[in-house]
Formats: sequence, structure tokens, C-alpha cells
Amino acid sequence: MATTTNLLLTDLMFGVNQVPSNYIRPISDRPNLTDFQVSDASSIPLIDLKDLHSPTHSDIIKQIGLACQTDGFFQSQLNELHFVHREQVGEYCTHVRGLVLRLLEAISESLGLEKNCIVKALGKQGQHMALNYYPPCPQPEFTYGLPGHTDANLITVLLQDEVPGLQVFRNGKWVAVNPIPNTFIVNIGDMMQVISNNRYKNVLHRAVVNCNSERISIPTFYCPSPDAVIGPAKELINYDHSPMYRNFTYAEYYEKFWNKGLATECCLDLFKPT
Repeated sequence: MATTTNLLLTDLMFGVNQVPSNYIRPISDRPNLTDFQVSDASSIPLIDLKDLHSPTHSDIIKQIGLACQTDGFFQSQLNELHFVHREQVGEYCTHVRGLVLRLLEAISESLGLEKNCIVKALGKQGQHMALNYYPPCPQPEFTYGLPGHTDANLITVLLQDEVPGLQVFRNGKWVAVNPIPNTFIVNIGDMMQVISNNRYKNVLHRAVVNCNSERISIPTFYCPSPDAVIGPAKELINYDHSPMYRNFTYAEYYEKFWNKGLATECCLDLFKPT
């Protein structure tokens, strides 16, 4: 077993033939790299958002609503992107922000709400981009790139390279998302599940590693303001649908989420009415 050291990325790429001990998961929490399904064209919803402003608008809204309700995630193709310079990264962030704002309008409509309902609930929204680098792993069966978790934020847009690694938990089984070039993965976060009063669900997902290829993914997290008060949309509460969560600030939720660490047990259970 490799000892615990402060390793650089170059060490991980070239100098390690065993997983460092502090990265090895307990036996009960290691990935089963043979027990999963591989997505095909029919298993992961693929929605063409260009048609949001076309005569088929209502059909796209229905597709988005169905994906959010049954899966908590879907795919959307985009024009080919290349960026290596800071200015191009800035353009990408602006592009993703525009996409998210269009998605939030569509999701509001799919819930029967006013188009700006969700955006208004967020306060001064935050947008955070990360760059995830997963080096080749000599013993991928011992560890994860990221263990199973849901996202604390509202909605996440992920751009990944051609190397498989993302898996989502669907119908009681892990499904490996087969990368499609120039395609975003959109997944529902915890805050969307709250605002929709459990009509739309967050998605449990994880990243596994492999021993042959490095992998890069670029998630963009769209978040409420820390002081935004989050709760089920009042329009979704009635005699037949009681509120599934109490109101809370996003800062309160975010603190409890990270105090739990990345865990498969959803932090939302702590915010149900007493």
C-alpha cells in the first residue's frame, strides 16, 4: 500500500503504481466496476434546447419537465466549443449563464409557474465553475474520482471530455453516461428539489476512474444567494400537496451540506417540517 504523501499531479500521472492509503475507500464503500449499465441513445434524455423558441416550444417544455421529474438530469447538444485562453473561458461562462437562465425559465413553465418564478427566488445568483482532473489510477477498484453525492446548488451544467467516468443512479442501478461530443449534462440540484416541492428530483451521481486514461470535466454550479430564503414555491402548495420542506437560507443549507461531507444520504432530510 502506498504511504500518505503530498503528491503533485505529475506524481499521480507517472510515479505512483498503488493508490495512496488516504485515498483508499473502506471495503463496503468501494465501486463495483462491473455492476453498472452503460447508457445508450434511449436511456439518457437528449433535449435540443434550440427549439425552446420555435413552434415546438410546448413539446420541449414537456420533455424538460419529464426529465426533471423522472431522472433529475438530461443532455443537451451545443455548438462545438474550443477554449484555451482566459478570454475564451470568460465567453464560455457567459454562454453557460445564458443557457441556465433559459433552462430556469423552461423549468418554471414546466411546473406551471411564471417564467421568472425560480430566478426571483434565488436573490443575487452565484455561478461557480470548476475544472476536475482525474489522472489514470493504478487501482480504480479501490477509490473514486468523486463518491456518490447530490449537488447542493440549484442546477449544474457539466461539460466532459470523451473519456467515460460519470455515473448516475437510476432505477436502483448505476448507469455510466457514455460521453457524446459537444453535449452538456444538466442535472437537478437539491435546491430545485425543494422549490419544486419534490416534484423534480436531485440526482445521485459519482465519478469513477480508470487505469488507462486521464479525464477532465468542467462543471458549472448555479446557486442561490447565501441569504436567499429557499422553500417550496407557494403555487405548488395546496390541499393535496403540503410543503415537503421548511424554509431556510441557502447559507444554512450549504453549511450543513459540507459538514456532512459528500454522502449518499441526502442533506435535505434535515430540512423537512417537524
